[in-house]
Amino acid sequence: MAELFAYTDGACSGNPGPGGWGVLLQAVENGDVVKERELKGGEAQTTNNRMELLAAITALETLAKPSRITIVTDSAYVKNGVTGWIHGWKRNGWKTSAKKPVKNAELWQRLDAAQRRHDVRWEWIKGHAGHPQNERADALARAGMAPFKSGAPSG
Repeated sequence: MAELFAYTDGACSGNPGPGGWGVLLQAVENGDVVKERELKGGEAQTTNNRMELLAAITALETLAKPSRITIVTDSAYVKNGVTGWIHGWKRNGWKTSAKKPVKNAELWQRLDAAQRRHDVRWEWIKGHAGHPQNERADALARAGMAPFKSGAPSG
């Protein structure tokens, strides 16, 4: 049986500003990629954290049936949020320990619902460190952002 991996990334030009998210889904058997799919999208006015969350959400929502999957992200915000902070936020009615509303609560709630259908393992890797799948997810995120950067200086 193939192992399923989702490499996710978000990008933003300015924060807030135009942003994009990217997902590289791979099914791996005996160390070989047997199937892969690329997903990307973006928004005209957003933040990097929102794009990182949307990449992970899309990876999970795209799966047609409950699956065992490893999500590999370079976002400590997403990894720490979904594996740790979210439990306290839910207990506190989506408030932080400082009693402030959780930023991006609607996306955290959507991620929480999406992951409930699956057996998810979360893995953090250092971004922009030459990890081939992370670099591809980054390129997808930048491609997802491109349509929203019209007239913006490149770079």
